[in-house]
Amino acid sequence: MARPIWTGTLSFGLLNVPIRLMSGERRNDLHFRMLDQRNNTPVRYERVNAETGEEVPWKEIVKAFEYQKGSYVVLEEEDIRNAASDAHETVEIDTFVDGKDISPAYYEKPYVLLPAKKAEKGYVLLRETLKKTGKVGIARVVIRTKEYLAAVMPQDDALILNLLRYKAEVVDVSDFELPAKSASEYRISPREMEMATDLIESMSGKWKPEDYHDEFRAKLRDAIEKRLKSKGVTATVEEEERTPENATTNVVDFMALLKKSIGAKTRTPAAKDTPTRKTAAKKAPAKKAPAKKTSAKKATKKTASRKAPAKRRAG
Repeated sequence: MARPIWTGTLSFGLLNVPIRLMSGERRNDLHFRMLDQRNNTPVRYERVNAETGEEVPWKEIVKAFEYQKGSYVVLEEEDIRNAASDAHETVEIDTFVDGKDISPAYYEKPYVLLPAKKAEKGYVLLRETLKKTGKVGIARVVIRTKEYLAAVMPQDDALILNLLRYKAEVVDVSDFELPAKSASEYRISPREMEMATDLIESMSGKWKPEDYHDEFRAKLRDAIEKRLKSKGVTATVEEEERTPENATTNVVDFMALLKKSIGAKTRTPAAKDTPTRKTAAKKAPAKKAPAKKTSAKKATKKTASRKAPAKRRAG
């Protein structure tokens, strides 16, 4: 099974549902490398100082913003981290809107929210309520180091978190010259409209995504396989997998929290002041703290043991 990007909390009102954030897309792109045709050697791109022509190691590279032509302001990594929200590993729903009011142009990238163990009740409660009301939760979420606007919506048995584009990122269609007059102004007769409707009806069917395939990719892959049979070299690239963190779960009185959320008329998540969390904190055995330190030390040792002298790879 795929690893979660992170484990955290889905928060709305005073309800907190422990979740795992999973990727909702599968990339099937074919990746190419550029070779020197004279000897089929990979072409390597180097980070070169524009003034001295010398290669610059990664540790000497910083991020800067060009505020005017040729003038830069250098940013520290701390500046970038501080710009993001403090609510890391939290999907904090701010408001609920009608799903039909969101234009498809705003949807960017899907993720799947999975409930943590013993968190199914809150997950199903939100999912079924969204289905019943036709609402979509508008939330903010931090993925890696960047904060995104997102929509939480039901899909079959799942809750989908879809990253949204900000308004400034969406091109306004009114910027283009479009045929905005009525159909009659373009000499479209009622009979032509009727015939076009009949044509669409005759070509209509149910949406079955499995019926559609990337034909270009399939043909290109066939061409690659033919080349491999005649001549060619293959190479493998190993990628490190990110180790997910474990999320804690709590047993919650949902009815009490719902009533409290509605009565308070607040959207602030119960991160600090919920009675449930205070009670859970008192009941937690004091011996668990040393165990966490021990596991942290073990994780540090494992990380250290994995480190090996970095080998410089071509390309």
